[in-house]
Amino acid sequence: MKLNELSDNKGARKGRTRIGRGIGSGKGKTGGRGVKGQTSRSGVAINGFEGGQMPLHMRMPKRGFNSRVANNYAEVNLGRLQTAVDAGKLDASKPVNAAALIAAGVIRREKDGVRLLGRGELKAKLDLEVAGGSKAAIAAVEKAGGKVTIKAAKKSAQPKTSEPKAEWGK
Repeated sequence: MKLNELSDNKGARKGRTRIGRGIGSGKGKTGGRGVKGQTSRSGVAINGFEGGQMPLHMRMPKRGFNSRVANNYAEVNLGRLQTAVDAGKLDASKPVNAAALIAAGVIRREKDGVRLLGRGELKAKLDLEVAGGSKAAIAAVEKAGGKVTIKAAKKSAQPKTSEPKAEWGK
């Protein structure tokens, strides 16, 4: 047997059905689309439509909540700070604030402030100025001989309203 003599078994590969090619093909005239109406025509996108009945995805209850006043912090783990200090990108003798972290490449942007998280190990003595931090992270920094100063977040905790509501009946 040679490679050019290899072939599939008879019937192993089924050819595609050619629709709309005459009545004798069994898929002529309407081409398997049934009879008239919206779905027999092109450009139909009615996924989820239930004939005017309220669709299932709209009958289900909504879940979740996104607060408009919540702060969005740039998160920094202790291990990432230690890596930057070891690489010489972060000076442990100077105060470490958002500007220093951006310059060192630890964070990309300040957002609403920097939040310190406790993953990893910190050996360097750092004087950190952050908007917040976990208890474990603050304890780890103080254990290493450093200190954490909590500053207020940039964004105010007031909801974003463009105009006061109109009072009806006046």
